[in-house]
Amino acid sequence: MGGLNVNSRVLSGMRPTGCLHLGHYHGVLKNWVQLQQQFDCFFFVADWHALTTHYEDSGIIADSVWDMVIDWLAAGVNPGAAQLFIQSHVPEHAELHLLLSMVTPLGWLERVPSYKDQQEKLRERDLATYGFLGYPLLQSADILIYGADKVPVGEDQVAHVELTREVARRFNHIYGREPGYEEAAEAAIKKMGKKNARMYRDLLKRYQEQGDHEAIEVARALLAEQQNLAISDCERLLGYLEGGGRMILTEPEALLTPASRMPGLDGQKMSKSYGNTITLRENPEDVREKLRTMPTDPARVRRTDPGNPDICPVWQLHGIYSADEVKDWVREGCTSAGIGCLDCKQPIIESVLAELLPIQERASEFEQDPGRVRAIIREGSEAARDVARETLDEVRQAMGLKYT
Repeated sequence: MGGLNVNSRVLSGMRPTGCLHLGHYHGVLKNWVQLQQQFDCFFFVADWHALTTHYEDSGIIADSVWDMVIDWLAAGVNPGAAQLFIQSHVPEHAELHLLLSMVTPLGWLERVPSYKDQQEKLRERDLATYGFLGYPLLQSADILIYGADKVPVGEDQVAHVELTREVARRFNHIYGREPGYEEAAEAAIKKMGKKNARMYRDLLKRYQEQGDHEAIEVARALLAEQQNLAISDCERLLGYLEGGGRMILTEPEALLTPASRMPGLDGQKMSKSYGNTITLRENPEDVREKLRTMPTDPARVRRTDPGNPDICPVWQLHGIYSADEVKDWVREGCTSAGIGCLDCKQPIIESVLAELLPIQERASEFEQDPGRVRAIIREGSEAARDVARETLDEVRQAMGLKYT
């Protein structure tokens, strides 16, 4: 996979959590709006993923789906430039997930970093379910069913894309081999001599059965030392180990997105769970009130007390919204007590309201026309399903599941 390619396909989804806030806008949606101009984009509502942690209160998902889609559209995600759809409206995701589960080693799923991490964070929920263990594999199916070669993720999600690459490689290895591939690989192993052949078979087993990544690197080094193997044999044996052969499923790569720098009203990351958000459709008066009452440097008790912008949550917002001359004015005025905290907040209030105004105007149009929103999703889901069916057809064919 090279650099940017207009023919590349991007896949990204969001769990339906209801109305979105400025953290979602700066962290995800602005990026989606840019990506849809460069790539063939598929953006989906991950409603099945929402069930992995909220299966007991699934009733809230329906309203959340439509609220979220309206926010996408209002933020500038364009159904004319990208396919917008709902995961559960494309049942091929579920079938591919099932088929991939037949060949994915259990150890690969248990080692996904977020598996234990989420169980720790969400201790109040019972996450000892089959669905929760398998949700990274459902993510893989989401990506692989569209042949997406780029997945925009933050650093914390790279492991999921790596798992998807391994799953695709293993599937291609098992079901996509050239005619006589195995025989040719076995013949090449014999040319290595008994000791090296035994070592190679051990590495093969360690990687394919236990998911041991170190085994691949050791095998690469072992093959590089073989004097009596042709280059084609070395490549074949490396492919044999990694899962070479015909590429039925595309291995995606992570398209790293800049970490969202959007702080909440208290200086922590903006998040519903912290109660520190400004939603995209929040009433302007409420936005003003929230920003006016934001905490500031605790040392500035009186108007005449000098402050320190570096420990003030409002200063973090200036880092996102303000030009250099405004930031210079704030720093000078704060540290000398030349301006008060309300003075400092005023440019932020104006910038946030100016950013939200066009989003809220577009959201209002979609709120008043729910039929249009549903039509957009229906058309996007049909288009996505056409692509998914093609992939699944190839998968079934490769697995010998086409009986007619």
